[in-house]
Amino acid sequence: MGSLRYLNKYFFRYKYRLLLGFLFVAINNILLISQGEAIREATNEFEKIVSGKKPASESSILMMASILLLLALGGGFFMFLKRQFVIVLSRLIEADLKNDIYEHYQKLDIAFYKQNNTGDLMNRISEDVGKVRMYIGPAVMYIVDTFFTIATGLFFMLRQDAFLTLVVFIPLPILSVVIFKVSEMIGRKSTKVQEDLSQLTSQAQESFSGIRVIKAYGKEKFFTSMFYEKASKYRLAALSLNRTEAAFHPFITLMIGLSLMAVIYFGGKQYINGEILEIGIITQFIFLVYKLTWPFASLGWITSLIQRAAASQTRINEFLQTEPAIKNPTEKDLPSVGSIEFKNVSFTYEDTKVQALKNISFTIKQGETVAITGPTGSGKSTVASLLTRMYDINSGSILVNTEDITKVNLHQLRSKTGYVPQEVFLFSDTVKNNIAFGVKTNGQALDELVVQAAKDAEVHSNIIDFPHTYETVVGERGVTLSGGQKQRISIARAIIKEPELLIFDDCLSAVDTETEDKIVTNLKRIMKGRSSVIISHRVSSIKHADKILYLKDGVITEQGSHEELLALNGSYAELSRLQTL
Repeated sequence: MGSLRYLNKYFFRYKYRLLLGFLFVAINNILLISQGEAIREATNEFEKIVSGKKPASESSILMMASILLLLALGGGFFMFLKRQFVIVLSRLIEADLKNDIYEHYQKLDIAFYKQNNTGDLMNRISEDVGKVRMYIGPAVMYIVDTFFTIATGLFFMLRQDAFLTLVVFIPLPILSVVIFKVSEMIGRKSTKVQEDLSQLTSQAQESFSGIRVIKAYGKEKFFTSMFYEKASKYRLAALSLNRTEAAFHPFITLMIGLSLMAVIYFGGKQYINGEILEIGIITQFIFLVYKLTWPFASLGWITSLIQRAAASQTRINEFLQTEPAIKNPTEKDLPSVGSIEFKNVSFTYEDTKVQALKNISFTIKQGETVAITGPTGSGKSTVASLLTRMYDINSGSILVNTEDITKVNLHQLRSKTGYVPQEVFLFSDTVKNNIAFGVKTNGQALDELVVQAAKDAEVHSNIIDFPHTYETVVGERGVTLSGGQKQRISIARAIIKEPELLIFDDCLSAVDTETEDKIVTNLKRIMKGRSSVIISHRVSSIKHADKILYLKDGVITEQGSHEELLALNGSYAELSRLQTL
C-alpha cells in the first residue's frame, strides 16, 4: 500500500478537479438518500388515506411523485458530474504517469535495457498503469462515495430509530474483518498475476521480433508450446485470483440480506407494539438498506482494485526508482569534440563479467581518421560504446579536448556525433524520416539534405525504385529492406547531421565490394576535417585511415598506417593477405 503514495503528487496536481469531484459525490449522495425521506412521507400519507384518516388527493400524490422525480434527476445529474471530474481525472493522471515512465525509460542507460526484457518494460507502462488507473478513478471515487453514502444514510437512520440502525449495521464489522483478511491474499495473488503476465508478454514480443528466424528453422510448434506453457501459468494464477475475488460477492449479498430481514422483523415488531409510530420509517429503512447495498458490496471490489494497483505500482516504482548509471554532468556548452584520447582504459561488462578492454591507450587528433580492426570479440565495438558514453569505463580515462568525458555535456557530445552501430535499427517510418532522424531542418531544404545524404551513402538509386521513393514505409526494424540497404540508410542518417565525430561500426559488412568502394570514396570527402572512427573487419574499408589499431583480446597489439602495418608482417598483414587472395 505504501507504494501508492507515489501517486499523491498527481492528486495534488489536479487537486481542484479532485475536490470538486468529491463535492459532487457528497451532493449526489444527499439527494439520493433524501429519497428515503420522501418515501417515508409518501408511505405515511398512503397509510392515512387507506385507514380513512385523510381523504385521497390526486394533487398530494402528484406532489410526492414530483419530489421523488426531482431528487432522482438531481442525483443523476450530480452522478454525471462526479464521474466527469473523478473518472476523467484518472485518465489525465494515467497519461501523466505513462509519460513520466516513458521519459524515465529514456534516461536509463544501455546496461538497464540489457538486464530487462522489452515485454516486461511494455507491460509496466501499459497493463500496470492501467491497473493503477482503476485505483485513481473508480476505487477512489467509490471509497469517497461509500463514505458519504454511509454517513448520510446513518444520519437519516439515527434521526428515526437508533435500535433499527444498530440492527442494520451489526453485520458490517464481520464484513470488514473478512475484507481485511482476504485483501492480503488478493495482494499476493495480484503480484503473481502481473509477474506471469510480464513473462507472457515478453515471450510474445520475442516471438514476433524473431518470427523470420523461427520460420526459417521450423520452430513454430516449439514456440507455440512455450507460449502455451506461459499462458497456462498465467491462466492458473488469474483464475486463482478471480476465485478469491468471487467469494466476496455471495458473502456481501448474504450480509445485506440479513440486514434487510432484520429491518422487516424488528421494525415490524416495533410497529405492532407501538414503539414506532410511523409505518413509513420501515419503508425508509428498507430503501436505505438497498441504497447501502452497492457501497458495501463494492468494498470487496474496491479492495481488490487497491491491492492490484499497489502490486502494479510497486513494479512501476522499481523502475522509476532506478537511477541511470550514465548521467549528464553539466549543462555547460561543449564547443567542439576536437581531439579524443584514451589513457590506460579498461572496461568489463557488468552483466557478463567479460573484460572487453585491457589498459588501452591511443589518440584521435581533430580531423584524423582512426580505424580499428581485429578478430571477433576483441573489443572493437566496445570502443565505440565508450566514445558515446553508452557505458563508463572501469579504470583509466577518456579525454575530450583534454577534459574527462564524464565531465562534458553528454547531450551535446552525442548530438555532435554521427554513430552507425553494428546492429542497424530503422524505425517503422518512411525512408525520408529515418534518414532525417537527427536533423531539425524542414521543408525543401530537408528534402535536399536527405537526397544528398542518400547519394553519399550510395542508396539513392535503390530508394527511387521503391513504390513511393523516399515516402516508402520501411516496416518494423526496416524488415522490408535488404541488409545492405538498411546499412546504407543508417550511414545516410549519420552523415546528414554533419557531425564533428563520425563513428562507423562495421557498417559496410552487408554491401558488395563495388558499392563499398563508392561509399568509402564519398566518406573520405565527408570525413575531411572531421574526427572519424571506422571499425571493420574489411581491410578495404580501413586502409585509407590515418592510423589503424589492431585489437586482440582487448589489447592493442599493432598500430600504424596501412603501409606501416603491412611492413610489420604481423596479424594485420596476415588479415590483408587473406582478404586479397
